[in-house]
Amino acid sequence: MGLKQIRTGNWGSARRGGVALALVVAATFGTFLVRNQAPVSTTPPGPSPASVALTGLPWQGQDVMAKIREGGPFRYEKDGSVFGNRERLLPGQKRGYYREYTVPTPGLSDRGARRIVCGGERPRVPDACYYTEDHYSSFRLIVQ
Repeated sequence: MGLKQIRTGNWGSARRGGVALALVVAATFGTFLVRNQAPVSTTPPGPSPASVALTGLPWQGQDVMAKIREGGPFRYEKDGSVFGNRERLLPGQKRGYYREYTVPTPGLSDRGARRIVCGGERPRVPDACYYTEDHYSSFRLIVQ
């Protein structure tokens, strides 16, 4: 049976007509589903933080990055301590891989929410560093 027969209603027997109509509806609905699907992601599963240029950090963050490379001294006692990555927003690594450093916030008397977290076997030469301004709720990869 051709498309002309379906359009004009000349389907022959009722059974053939019902089957043909069902096929047309199924093809139309299937096309609608394919067109309205969410795009398939080609990114690997897991977190992939956004990035920020080193020069895009607040000047206090740039200062902390310089101190990390120099090995200190750091302003806060907890600076350089192990960061556990409990939020699992950074790439998975063994315990002790990540270390955290405070980025001072002007006007606050405490450590505030801003941190730099660096990962690597040698703290002065980290493999990667991440900046958070919301106390580990989100991270951005620091790019040179």
